[in-house]
Amino acid sequence: MRHEVTLLVRADCHGCAAARADIARICAELDVPWRISDVDADPRLRAEYGDRVPVILVDGREHGFWTVHEQRLRAALTR
Repeated sequence: MRHEVTLLVRADCHGCAAARADIARICAELDVPWRISDVDADPRLRAEYGDRVPVILVDGREHGFWTVHEQRLRAALTR
């Protein structure tokens, strides 16, 4: 199964920048596609996730928020 990661962020978010670096590194190592989505650009995303960014989605489902738990993310992406 091929997985996909989406990182939900907002501008000027230090935690988002750190999560972006971690996600980029992990996804590159595992050859997993990923993308970034700005929660403030979508009212639905802002309403659901706006107070918890960064949020990591794996295959469209919430995997975690605020920090990247590397071992847990790697395990989810290698199943």
